Amino acid sequence: MRHPIAGTGAALARGLFAGGRFVSIIYTIAVTLLALLILVGVHEFGHFWVARRCGVKVLRFSIGFGTPFFSRYDKHGTEFALAPIPLGGYVKMLDRRDVDVAPEDEPFEFTQKPVLQRIAILAAGPMANFIFAIAAYWFLFMAGESGYAPVVGKVETGSPAEIAGLEPGQEIIAVDGVDTPTWQAVMFQLMRRIGDTGELRFTVQYADSDMQYSSNVAVERWLSGDEQVNMLRGLGLTPRVSMVEPKLEEVAAGSAAERAGLQVGDLLLSMDGQPLGDWAALVAYVQARPDRPIVLVFERDGQIIDTTVVPERIKGDAGDYGRIGVKPSVPESSDEQIRQFERGPIASLIAATKRTGDVVMLTLESLKKMLTGLISHKNLSGPITIAKVATQSVQSGLEAYIGFLALLSVSIGVLNLLPIPLLDGGHLLFYTVELLRGKPVPENIQVLGYQLGLFLILGIMMLALYNDFTRL
Repeated sequence: MRHPIAGTGAALARGLFAGGRFVSIIYTIAVTLLALLILVGVHEFGHFWVARRCGVKVLRFSIGFGTPFFSRYDKHGTEFALAPIPLGGYVKMLDRRDVDVAPEDEPFEFTQKPVLQRIAILAAGPMANFIFAIAAYWFLFMAGESGYAPVVGKVETGSPAEIAGLEPGQEIIAVDGVDTPTWQAVMFQLMRRIGDTGELRFTVQYADSDMQYSSNVAVERWLSGDEQVNMLRGLGLTPRVSMVEPKLEEVAAGSAAERAGLQVGDLLLSMDGQPLGDWAALVAYVQARPDRPIVLVFERDGQIIDTTVVPERIKGDAGDYGRIGVKPSVPESSDEQIRQFERGPIASLIAATKRTGDVVMLTLESLKKMLTGLISHKNLSGPITIAKVATQSVQSGLEAYIGFLALLSVSIGVLNLLPIPLLDGGHLLFYTVELLRGKPVPENIQVLGYQLGLFLILGIMMLALYNDFTRL
């Protein structure tokens, strides 16, 4: 059960690694390796736990590939190991296809078990990833959620949103019939429609009225093929909360803004000679220019100062974008737009299960659209990009980090269930065929499947790494 897998991040203190390029690299490596321990450990523990319950002898539980640099044995003779190649992990079980099996050990050998037990052992890894995601989302929901009300601040002239009749001041209460109490919910629903042809159905209402209106925005292969996707900009919408002056309330440690010399209280005036009327203009300009130098003019203590800032390239769910690591000084009136959500344990569990299911469906839909060309293959990410995103999630706080781990855990679970030989899903396919026909798939067909699976997996990994390096 060897699975190519990308690393993630971990909650380490930002200040410990605040300065220097070398220290930043060490920080990223540490964040990635710790998450590898978490997510690979969860996945492989699923296989391990069910194998033990089915009476299969487990020889080794390894996180990482290669010769172990650390190992310990339990009372059952299972070796728990850490290995130096951080591309996944595996559970090695007693299997006559790999080793000679003594007669007294045959009852504990993997292939001697009923096919349903073998299916359960293989499915347990991805299921453990889904359970982890549910637990992570449950924790987040129990801690309380908050988000800005999805009130439209500005509609661009001639944009799809204006043509459909959307207006400033309207609140988007549903997209395609799904309730959207926050901008995050709006974005999640829009994400599911990238690459589609048809209509986006918005249900809106004004703050001073209970009347609801429907507006249908026509799209054709919407944002298809874009590497850098901004869904709201693609519709011509600007959130009301974004329409505040570009004055800095926070500058993230180690961010592009800090490296450029920006400080809390600075009022940003222009970028590359273009005046900044509000925060939305700043965000739009920065997001469209990852890794590209921007000449920034700002005011500090009555003095006009200029500097150059290079936005970091961020891997988002819908494409790459730039970020400099600043937050605006939001007027108190904007706090009225923040919505708080409190749930009890049971309601949080239900919401967490639903969220996990939604992310599973979104992942499957995205894979389908990528295969059919409706989403650019440039959105495929490898370990380098994922490590960068992990580091950025840590810098955003514990909740962002846990949410990122949950999202990545779902992705690992879904990808491992794909019917590709060498992955859990490929093994499950062979065992399902065995269950239906009453005898195993012929060995020569299995070998051919594994060869094709290896070729496909290596191709995907090379494409992901190529995309990673083009983003550096």
